Amino acid sequence: MTMKENTPIERLYNGIIKENPTFVLLLGMCPTLAVTTSAVNGLGMGLTTMVILTMSNLMISLLRKVIPDGVRMPAYIVIVASFVTIVQFLLQGFIPSLYSALGIYIPLIVVNCIILGRAEAYASKNKVIASIFDGIGMGLGFTLGLTCIGIVRELLGAGKIFGISVMPSFYTPITIFILAPGAFFVLAFLIAFQNKFKIGSARKNQDGSTACSRTSCMNCGNRICSGRMAEPKTTGKEEKA
Repeated sequence: MTMKENTPIERLYNGIIKENPTFVLLLGMCPTLAVTTSAVNGLGMGLTTMVILTMSNLMISLLRKVIPDGVRMPAYIVIVASFVTIVQFLLQGFIPSLYSALGIYIPLIVVNCIILGRAEAYASKNKVIASIFDGIGMGLGFTLGLTCIGIVRELLGAGKIFGISVMPSFYTPITIFILAPGAFFVLAFLIAFQNKFKIGSARKNQDGSTACSRTSCMNCGNRICSGRMAEPKTTGKEEKA
């Protein structure tokens, strides 16, 4: 069963699962690797980006017929920068601890490729409601990715989750996981786990299961899926036979 395009459910599914910015599109790697030393930081950065992404999509969709094509990227940056400044002041005033933890990565949201990419590829070409849910879906997908990475890094590197000790007293934290290399290790592991799950589903489908439909496999990035979709070409002699 396929979902209709540009519906709220389809936009949420697209952002969270099908085109997850962190695990599928691999966008926004700078904050992903830098701020996910804890689950709280990952959750905070993800939600902050989601708010800015949603509001930017809303405004750009409203102005899509007004902004000239020749200056659309500068206009998008001005819109995004305005919302980033508002959110930055709100964090500084109401959640100073999170503001201090995220630091320079809050203003860098202005040039985040996820936000500018969705503005150019989607919000500038679609109606307001669909653009809002596209921003929410992509933002939730980004939040999910950052939070998962933050949980794993904090658990292995400090024995905690959201600042709460969960590991036994004899556990020795693996410090490398809260350092820069740990971010690459955890990201690679989570992507590999996701790809393993996708490949397993594709193999089940080869055996006659209904794990995925022919249409969905056409959009699948796995070689095992895409490879089997190539049908052998028939020659003229074979057709006559």
